[in-house]
Amino acid sequence: MKNNLLIISFLLVVVSCNNKKKEADVTKTVSQKPNIVIFYVDDLGYGDLSSYGALGVTTPNVDKLANNGIKYTDAHSSAATCTPSRYSLLTGEYAFRNDAAILPGDAPLLINPAKSTLPSMLKKAGYKTAVVGKWHLGLGDGNTDWNKEIKPGPLEIGFDYSFLLPATGDRVPTVYVENHKALNLDPNDPIKISYQKPFKGVPTGITNPELLRYPADKQHSEAIVNGISRIGNQTGGTSALWKDENFPFVFSEKANQFIENNKENPFFLFFSFHDIHVPRLPNEKFQGASSMGLRGDAIAQMDWTTGQIINKLEELGLDKNTLVIFTSDNGPVLNDGYEDGAEENLGDHKPAGPFRGGKYSAFEAGTRVPMITYWPGTIKKGESNALISQIDYYASFSSLVSQKMDTNTAIDSKNVKDALLNSGSEAREMMLEESFTLSIRNKNYKYIAPISDKDFPKWIVNKKVEGGFSEKPQLYDLSKDLGEQTNIASKNEALVTKMQAQIDSIVALSK
Repeated sequence: MKNNLLIISFLLVVVSCNNKKKEADVTKTVSQKPNIVIFYVDDLGYGDLSSYGALGVTTPNVDKLANNGIKYTDAHSSAATCTPSRYSLLTGEYAFRNDAAILPGDAPLLINPAKSTLPSMLKKAGYKTAVVGKWHLGLGDGNTDWNKEIKPGPLEIGFDYSFLLPATGDRVPTVYVENHKALNLDPNDPIKISYQKPFKGVPTGITNPELLRYPADKQHSEAIVNGISRIGNQTGGTSALWKDENFPFVFSEKANQFIENNKENPFFLFFSFHDIHVPRLPNEKFQGASSMGLRGDAIAQMDWTTGQIINKLEELGLDKNTLVIFTSDNGPVLNDGYEDGAEENLGDHKPAGPFRGGKYSAFEAGTRVPMITYWPGTIKKGESNALISQIDYYASFSSLVSQKMDTNTAIDSKNVKDALLNSGSEAREMMLEESFTLSIRNKNYKYIAPISDKDFPKWIVNKKVEGGFSEKPQLYDLSKDLGEQTNIASKNEALVTKMQAQIDSIVALSK
């Protein structure tokens, strides 16, 4: 009897040990493939968060990430405008390699479905993938009928689920697109889109300015939706038209539903904000949340939305196995086509922080943006001055999840995983920046390649942003001149020649 009891006890111990080993193996497997969430804010400047020195608005939810994760002081979008930055983040390639520029709302899909992308790479590693929010990378084949299946799109380049603004808030069509279909369209009231000419008898911002909540420039004065005129012409689709004030609730709900549905799988969520891009129409819940009017209130709205998704991760117990990256697609702009009081209500707030320029600009504020990495229990809080580009997420995530990259893909992406997880780790020494010219950082030196006067984007003057464009080479030593005030190119001809050659060698890779 005693022998039998000993045998049973021994077997129970063995079973228990095996179960614990299996549990440990599961934990190890999960930790090797963490969930990944990218919060990608639109037009958020380096100085637009209270953790980065903002005045007139507080961002407690994002500050929680900054105070408990890594706050970066020299992180960059790859370009100073939205479509190129998004292209580079998702492909690991500079946007100029595909002539990527700001797209009209009816543009075809910019990313070739045959190209390997960040979401398709993660899918191979066993991830479920989703994009929620602003897209602006084109949809369809260029002859899109918005009343039928809309493809190719995100699902053809690696996303399992998509819920989108097809382009951005200031461009038609002003409907949500879920996977391949516009949401809530009535077949008896089809939507029609034209970027060539207005529809007869349909009010526009030019013909009926009395219908507008606030004035817009000529470019943004076509179709009127929700009291705001947009770029492009549109008629029909009444039941499907969005209401701008609902964005934070609609998008956070869709994102949280994706998380809920995939809590048992590793997942990748690309949460692409419309805030704080124009037109700014924050929900009444956030109106008056700042002292800066609609732009400041939109920042507060963005912060709340971030908190809703972080809360969902915590509620499901997923936060400790989720790498969160919070950043922006380019630098700030105040009046970007609408007179919404952003300039008048700015006060002492400095959207670009200590840097010169902003959205569209070759100066540092065009691409130097806030960036935070957050992963409770894995990332220790700290501040990093590592030089990082969003183009590096592809190679870094590939290393993080142990998924080998396909040959000749993401050719510009560098593995800076250690710098994403440790505030003391270095990243790049050299980094290209795209605007309407090319610039390059080499440690603390910043070189801006000359651009001919005929190629200057003259309309930037209307945005009241310093473009930083010149027919002469520009060189700045950021260790002494963070605001890029003193051009030292004429005194450093050898360095100018070297840095131009570095740009030329990077460009030559695409030939």
